[in-house]
Amino acid sequence: MADVLEFCRPEEVGVKPEWVGEYVGEMNRRRKMCHSFLMMRHGKVFAEGYWKPFDENWLHRMYSVSKTFVSAAVGMLVDEGKISLKDKIADHFPDQTGDGIHPLIAEMTVEDMLKMSTCHKYSTYTAQDMDWVHTFFHPHHEPDHPAGTEFRYDTSATYTLDVLVERMTGKTFLEYLKDKALRELGFSENAWCVEAPEGYAWGGSGVECTTRDLARFALIFANGGEIGGKRYLSEDYVRAATAHQIDNGKIINAMEGYGYGYQIWNTWKNSFSFCGMGGQLAVCIPEKDFLFVCTSDMQGDADGYAMIYNVLWETVVDRMTDEPQPEDNAALAEMNELLASLEVNVPAGDADSPMAEKIGGVTYELAENRMGIDSFEINFDNNGGGALVYHTGRGDKVLPFRLAAYEDTTFPETHYSGRRINQPKGEEYRCLNAAVWTAPDKLLVRTYVIDDYFGNMAAEFTFDENGERVHLSVTKTAEWFLDEYAGQADGKRKA
Repeated sequence: MADVLEFCRPEEVGVKPEWVGEYVGEMNRRRKMCHSFLMMRHGKVFAEGYWKPFDENWLHRMYSVSKTFVSAAVGMLVDEGKISLKDKIADHFPDQTGDGIHPLIAEMTVEDMLKMSTCHKYSTYTAQDMDWVHTFFHPHHEPDHPAGTEFRYDTSATYTLDVLVERMTGKTFLEYLKDKALRELGFSENAWCVEAPEGYAWGGSGVECTTRDLARFALIFANGGEIGGKRYLSEDYVRAATAHQIDNGKIINAMEGYGYGYQIWNTWKNSFSFCGMGGQLAVCIPEKDFLFVCTSDMQGDADGYAMIYNVLWETVVDRMTDEPQPEDNAALAEMNELLASLEVNVPAGDADSPMAEKIGGVTYELAENRMGIDSFEINFDNNGGGALVYHTGRGDKVLPFRLAAYEDTTFPETHYSGRRINQPKGEEYRCLNAAVWTAPDKLLVRTYVIDDYFGNMAAEFTFDENGERVHLSVTKTAEWFLDEYAGQADGKRKA
């Protein structure tokens, strides 16, 4: 197959174009940081949208959706008879177990790991560890319960499974999947995976692929393992992977509390989902023959996941009909125009305040703070832009921004990881920066990192009425970077 994706009008599959518009409109009304979405029914794409600067060719970090890719690779090895779900994982890693391991680890099976029921309290590696396989078998904290008895979300288990795939096939799990299935389905050849410190692919979090790629992959599970008359994954494995294998009911919301399969979430109203941090999702509703895929950065957004599910069902899913809808060319044109005009949402606030004249270009000295920021200036230009200039022990930093719009630029740090964890990229991450006045005395500078790693930061400056004193509060939500950008400080105008 050149590409498994087919396209059609929404009406053909029982959906009115205006319902898609309502979904998008609601996400925009709530100012969610959406990046893309794709909707399919009966095997055809009927709606697809990208909030600029994102587009259909963007290799997007999928975070824990990567885990489902690893599950598929393990399933293929099971189908080939090369491993069994009941295999003890320790038997496949004699190089890690020769000096002895904890008895609970020795009894842990491949299936235990797939369904997130390891014997570990939590993921065994830290950002500082340089050998994640070793820490899985020799964790910093001893196991505290038998494997298979409790749901404990454990990314180190997924990682160890993808290392198993790589050792058995001589390929990363993603390259193995490309060879076995994905390439035939039109999957991007340049899709890749971030590496763990010792050089194996990081299957727990590192897949970088397009929104369409995720849809192509998800169809394998949505179609019971078979696409276009060719079987890629056994029906038995797909059924088990998407079934309720273990309870995770301690928390109940739109996604959690409905059970967990093999690196796949059971989700509300008889759906199952691949889920990645920040709002990377592939949601399959078998009884509707419907597939929804999206990417976003909702890290730190408390209701992000639940909101996506609620809005999706309210605007589209609950309205679908089994028969086609009447064609409506005007509504279709309006939907297409809306989808072509999408841009990432800017924080609520104003582009100007009388305070700007008082504080623009002024140097503020800060009391000692955990961020190591000694002083800063906020400069405004005459074209709706400006820059936050701040001074640290790491050097002088400049963060350009637009007022009530985004500046597409780079973040002024070069020590964050690149293609491999704990190896500095040596380049600045791409980011979007916007500044808005959320009150006459309060300026918010909002940053979204949109590189191989996603994260966001909010720097809030509150000035007194004369612009003499300032309180700075910085928060960040990102995995293993922006750590130095969290804290508070008080300051005053430099004499």
